[in-house]
Amino acid sequence: MLGIKEIQEIIPHRHPFLLIDCIEELTPGEGATGYKSVTYNEPWFAGHFPQEPVMPGVLIVEALAQVGAVAILSEEENKGKVAYFGAINNAKFKNKVVPGDKLKLECHIIKRKGPVGIGSAKATVDGKLAVSAELTFMIG
Repeated sequence: MLGIKEIQEIIPHRHPFLLIDCIEELTPGEGATGYKSVTYNEPWFAGHFPQEPVMPGVLIVEALAQVGAVAILSEEENKGKVAYFGAINNAKFKNKVVPGDKLKLECHIIKRKGPVGIGSAKATVDGKLAVSAELTFMIG
């Protein structure tokens, strides 16, 4: 298992934009599974939405991308590099993510060609799908 310190050694994200708390499973270059414990103190809940706090879908997609970045940047030849978004395709938002949820984030690399690749990603809460997407990344 990777904690915050180990994650920060792999990807450049920092508070408040580091959106993963731990990585439970990691196969460098192939995929990873991580978690985000969603708390009421998250900065976005003050405005999204105060009467019914919901984690913004774009931030869930970003959290998925960060898990994918940990997987791809854990490869020896990619250490010290950055993974950038190239595209977000087929994103589907199925269920709300609210304070108290433990968000399971999975990203598996399904295609690579040079510095570009595609990850199949899904976020679940208690086994229920919240978000799925296909994420294209570029390593730079």
